[in-house]
Amino acid sequence: MARVALIAHDEKKPDIIDLVSEYEATLADWDLLGTGTTGQRITEETDLTVERKASGPLGGDVQIASEVADGAVDGIVFLRDSLTAQPHEPDISALLRVCDVHDVPLATTETGARYLLDGLGAE
Repeated sequence: MARVALIAHDEKKPDIIDLVSEYEATLADWDLLGTGTTGQRITEETDLTVERKASGPLGGDVQIASEVADGAVDGIVFLRDSLTAQPHEPDISALLRVCDVHDVPLATTETGARYLLDGLGAE
């Protein structure tokens, strides 16, 4: 069973809900975690259960990065709003870096997310 983190900036939350709804049958068999608001929205709008960390600006990205460093995450879907400055950009950069260091797949676009989810589903 895969363990996948689901994260989305505010402007991308509708997109992650659509994506998760599309993959709901697959994700139902996986262990899901997410940042606070994203996890809450997914739980409210689907039948999926998401282990919620703090919201991104309150340290949720760092909490997920810690799990990546511990080898407890198989992949991350992080739909980012690249057009809006984020107050917690250093935390976001740390999460991206730890994924690189630990060779954990990270998708930051919807197309990339589909490849990641399809790939983990094929294992």
